[in-house]
Parts: sequence; C-alpha cells; structure tokens
Amino acid sequence: MKVKVVIHEAEEGGYWAEVPAIPGCATQGDSFEELLQNLYEAIEGCLSVDVEPTNPSDKSRTIEIAV
Repeated sequence: MKVKVVIHEAEEGGYWAEVPAIPGCATQGDSFEELLQNLYEAIEGCLSVDVEPTNPSDKSRTIEIAV
C-alpha cells in the first residue's frame, strides 16, 4: 500500500507530517529519519483502529458536513 504524505518544516525545528488520505493521521520528528519512523507507526496505528459500524434508528439520519 502506498500513501501520500505531506511533510512540513516545523517553525521550532524538526518536521511534522500529515497523511491526507487518513483524516487525523499526523506526526512529528526532530530529524527527517525520526519523522519517517514516526510516520510508519502513526499510519499503522490509524489503520489498526476498529471502527464499529453504527446502527441508525428509523428516526436518525446521517449527513456529511465540511468544517
């Protein structure tokens, strides 16, 4: 599996990165090598979360909003 990662230089030094395909998946590192190691751990952690499906009732509805 390949995912695109956006890497930023942090103002206080080091780097931080986000994975646009996985909302909320981000990490940081003091060096580029540390950032890469943390990225593998962050992606694995984000993908290993079990998300239980919801069972909406007849009176509920699901919508999608942008914030």
